[in-house]
Parts: sequence; structure tokens; C-alpha cells
Amino acid sequence: MSISKESELTGMQEVSNAVAYTLKKMTDYARPGMTTRELDEYGAGVLSGFGAKSAPYLTYGFPGHTCISVGGEFCHGIPSAKRVLREGDLVNIDVSAELNGYWSDNGGSFVLGKDIHKHQDLVDASKAILKKAIDNIRGGVRISDIGYLMESEAGKRGYKVVKNLGGHGVGRSLHEEPTDLLNYKNKYDRRRFRKNSVIALETFITTTSTYADTLQDGWTMVGNKGGFMAQHEHTMVITGGKPVILTECNGIFN
Repeated sequence: MSISKESELTGMQEVSNAVAYTLKKMTDYARPGMTTRELDEYGAGVLSGFGAKSAPYLTYGFPGHTCISVGGEFCHGIPSAKRVLREGDLVNIDVSAELNGYWSDNGGSFVLGKDIHKHQDLVDASKAILKKAIDNIRGGVRISDIGYLMESEAGKRGYKVVKNLGGHGVGRSLHEEPTDLLNYKNKYDRRRFRKNSVIALETFITTTSTYADTLQDGWTMVGNKGGFMAQHEHTMVITGGKPVILTECNGIFN
């Protein structure tokens, strides 16, 4: 969507605060021995406190309130009473929701407890790449140039990017134009970021794979060559200068 009046900005701020606060609370709440369903139900309660509704459930009938991916799962992991979190797990939580007709999206990967499996460098790289991308976005910048920046920064750190996942516009629905805000340079993409538009920009930084495949459950995605992935995502408003990060209180840059 494009912000054209104060009430629209207020609506986006309210729903973005809801998803950002929920993501932070879920990240803080996660602990070894907990199931991903327990964590999801906790997040559902936080969202409900804002009056917000799960976007993946509303839009796609997703079997959960939030997406929780663990270990080699890249994204869209289904919360399960059988999936128990362990010390050192690489965990990704993606929270998106609708509130009063506005939609927002954010996510973050983190290491649960001690970094016994050495995932923290990947997590830190994903955060740094998202921050640098945001610092370089403004109205008029080519979308493909930001993709090139993200892929280049990943390569400098010894990592790869997923090429069939990307960020997207958001606001009046979960996924809007501009779609396919990719983590690499698509030379055929001549689009530019538009001032006052709202986007959800996200990283997909991996150790090994460059494509994500969907498992038989119809939701969970894993790498075509295995390995691990870290994802971080903010919803923001494009301006003539640095974007206004609407989901800033999720604390993923802290």
C-alpha cells in the first residue's frame, strides 16, 4: 500500500507494533524443553491482547498462529506438540497479523541458549545484511540494486542467499505489490522503490542452499542442498531518506 493520509500511517503503526511486540515476547519466552506449539499458543495470546488476528491463518488457512522453523527448516514451519526445542537450536519465528484492516509482517532467527552448534555467525550476518539494505533504501532506488547488495554482503561473509523467496509489499493485505523483493540482482527487474509505499523486507541467508523446497506437509520449506538459513524481516515505509521502520520494537537489531 501507499501511505496517503495520517490515519493510514496510524493503522500501520498499530498493527506493526502488535506483530513486533509479539515477536519479541515469543523470542524471550522460548526455552529448551518447550514445544513449538506451546510457543505458538503463547504468541497467539499476545496477538489477541492487541485484538490482532494471525495473517497466515486468515490468508492461507495455515495450521498455526505463527510460523516457527527449527534447525534445517528454512521457513513456514508448522507449530507442533511433537517438536521440542533444544539447547543451541537455530529458531526462526515469523509473526504477521491483521488489525482493523491493516496488515504487517516481521520475523527473526536466533540461537536458543548456548551456541553449541555455531549458528550465531549466520544469525549475525543476516541481521547486518538487513540493516545495511534498509540503510540504502529510499524512494527511486532500484529494487534489484538492493538485491545485489544483499547477495554481495552474504558472499563477503561466506554465505549464500535463497533465490526463490523474497520480501513483499504489505498493508491492506499480507502480500501486495511490489512482490519478489529478492536477495539477489534480477537484471530484468527495472522497478524502483516508491516513496510512501509500505514493504516487508527480509533476508534469506544460508550456509549451503540457494533454493527452498516445500516438504510433504505443504508448508515447511528446506534447502535444496540442506544446510541452515537465517531470516530477519522488518515492515517499513519508504521515504526520501532512510525508511521508517514500523516494526522496530521487535528488537532484532539489539
